[in-house]
Amino acid sequence: MSTPHHLRFTNIILLLFLSATLTSLATTTSIPQELLKGFSTVPLSTSTSFQPVLTDRTGNFSLGFLRQNQNDLQLVVVHTPSSEPLWVANPTQSASWADTTRLFFNGSLVLWDSQRSITWSTNTDGDRVVLLNTSNLQIQNKATTKTPLWESFNFPTNTLVQDQNFTTNMTLVSPNRLYSLRLGDNFMGLYEINSEEEQGRSLSKRLFLLYWKHTALQAKARVVTGAGPISARVSTEGYIGMYQTSSKPIDVQKFNSFQQTSSTSFLLVRLESDGNLKGYYWDSTKSAWLLNYQAITETCELPNPCGSYGLCTPGESSCSCLDNQTRFEPGGCFNGSGGEDGELCGVNGIGGEKNYMILRRNGVEPPHKALLEEVTTLSLEECEGLCEKNCRCWGALYNNQTGFCYVLDYQIGTMLGTGDESKVGYFKVRKGARKRNRVGVIIGIVVAVLVGVIVTGGVICVMRWRKKKANPKEEDNWASPGPYKNLGSESFSSIEMSGSAQ
Repeated sequence: MSTPHHLRFTNIILLLFLSATLTSLATTTSIPQELLKGFSTVPLSTSTSFQPVLTDRTGNFSLGFLRQNQNDLQLVVVHTPSSEPLWVANPTQSASWADTTRLFFNGSLVLWDSQRSITWSTNTDGDRVVLLNTSNLQIQNKATTKTPLWESFNFPTNTLVQDQNFTTNMTLVSPNRLYSLRLGDNFMGLYEINSEEEQGRSLSKRLFLLYWKHTALQAKARVVTGAGPISARVSTEGYIGMYQTSSKPIDVQKFNSFQQTSSTSFLLVRLESDGNLKGYYWDSTKSAWLLNYQAITETCELPNPCGSYGLCTPGESSCSCLDNQTRFEPGGCFNGSGGEDGELCGVNGIGGEKNYMILRRNGVEPPHKALLEEVTTLSLEECEGLCEKNCRCWGALYNNQTGFCYVLDYQIGTMLGTGDESKVGYFKVRKGARKRNRVGVIIGIVVAVLVGVIVTGGVICVMRWRKKKANPKEEDNWASPGPYKNLGSESFSSIEMSGSAQ
């Protein structure tokens, strides 16, 4: 007996719906919510950007492989709706995106790369790996799930998410490895990392320059001396709080959305590559991250907005160069002004030949001078002398009204411009440093254009010569009636001269 057409159509619809449902379930359940011993996976060549290997139970966060520069791989935790990385396993070095790279769990979660000999490991002996709905990645024992053996919240990179505890043992580092966030006894500070850290020097030789400091106001609770270190946390109510002995914060830095965030929003703070600490919240209705907080609101208060030997004018937020004969270009005013040893002495020490030039500029002062140590000198010459005799000194700034002298024992970045001519700057520039001069670039472009014109003219002359050789009669009648028939002999001889000059 044949099936009626309307029943057959209904069956087809049901089959299609069932197939789509099963496909959706298969896709959702294909990403595990825990990793057990024996788990192993490799990056797939078909993955173009992010390959998830573990998800939390809400689906808001994923652990997986992030593809960068086609051939590089980083193990990251991302915010799934925005694909924004929140945590990176090894921010200083990537692995290879190849089938020889493997992520496995044998009690430790290990990223192994046979090509680059990179190994990242949690160095644990756990039973499973889980990703919580807070974005916290944990290694757990089944018997003690409340006390993880290891968790990513203890090893932040450049981001803190809501309810993640930040302690004095932790550091946020910007993606370009130039700036860091740390806690002091009663304050939160942003630091510029000396380049020596990136050269693999010992920790004792690493230098940090404090450029932003927020001291606890102690409004709701007080800092108790000897009661232990402070901590910081991003509250879901829309602020960064600092805490010590109780649940009441000793300080609150309010976000724009203070006490206005909804249960569906997600908050974080991030140390950006310009050295600023910024807060964001995820607006699920707009599917976008919205700026919510900035530690530094004035451009000139950033650690180095105008680059090497740059000059930033507060209020205008414009950049120029300490050397007023050099035009400013993004990146700074001098190339190659640094050095491996960070010192400015000749080959024979202090008494040897100077390996630097002197640059002076009136109307300048150091940035963040409230955080710098000053000494009082009787004259500008005495202030400059303190720097001249010091191999580690790169500059000195003197105030003729107060007698304050600021000695800068770090490579010169951006200084602040003032209208006060009594504030004088003395700066050392390593010999061999090259000015970033736009005029030189323009000259280079003009020369390149002239060379192109000369080459083109030569090609045209060769083509005409070949045409004349192939058809001499046609060339003999080149002055027949037309737009160029009145060219005089002088003009023609000048063309011949220019051609012979080639």
